[in-house]
Amino acid sequence: MSLKTVILQFICPDKPGLVSDLASWIASKNGNIRHADHHTDADAKLFLSRIEWDLDGFLLNKNEMIAEVILLEEQLSGKAVLSFSDDLPNVAIFVSKQSHCLVDLLWRVKARELCMNVPLIISNHSDLEEIALGFGIPFKLIQVDKNNKSDSESKILDLLNEYKIDLGVLAKYMQILSSSFLEKFPHLINIHHSFLPAFKGAQPYHQAWERGVKLIGATAHYVTKDLDAGPIIEQTISNVSHRDEVSDLIRKGRDLERVALARALRLHLKRQVIVYRGRTAVFI
Repeated sequence: MSLKTVILQFICPDKPGLVSDLASWIASKNGNIRHADHHTDADAKLFLSRIEWDLDGFLLNKNEMIAEVILLEEQLSGKAVLSFSDDLPNVAIFVSKQSHCLVDLLWRVKARELCMNVPLIISNHSDLEEIALGFGIPFKLIQVDKNNKSDSESKILDLLNEYKIDLGVLAKYMQILSSSFLEKFPHLINIHHSFLPAFKGAQPYHQAWERGVKLIGATAHYVTKDLDAGPIIEQTISNVSHRDEVSDLIRKGRDLERVALARALRLHLKRQVIVYRGRTAVFI
């Protein structure tokens, strides 16, 4: 059984001694550091850090830690996120008709590869309800009227609030969420069936086949108001050849989509991703 840990993600203006400052603060509270990863963006003159240490034996409780991290933010003119490995987020999975990403994620949750709760599956079609029920997860059908999308989005927001959802995963949810929706609930990860920034939008495998590409990919990214342009978390690729038809690209792409989405979600859950300047630093 893994020990409980604390994870600190920190961004601040770069200067000498920051690693020492953070490590010394943890050590002064009897913290045993498990992992420490740092990065300096020289262009932006920013320091990024992820430090993970054992909760057992640490001299501060959770509320005291939060208070002291706020003081660190003030002292170093930075921004911090403090997380605890024993706090499992509630994740809602959004789907349409394709099942491969949904089944893969639910299997990984059941196998405890992904440390999260899935109390809710939302869909604009009823096709995957049986899968949800097979895993014992409530399935909510919210049909989308293209002439009145605000109504369906309002219902979705009510569900996210009712089920206390921390994160949404668009696992082949073939709908574009409005800027208004994203302002109210910005915590979303999407899987796009292309190696972004190439082939955005619809039918990327058809576009790739027409161009005769020799590699195809899938991209998992955070959702923003700019379509398929959010900060990238994970990308996977596969070789293709002149012998492959569009159907072959789609088949290979489904494998890539499953892997990219699962990897990205795990990185997010383990707080190994820091978003800044519209991009990500991923500590692997």
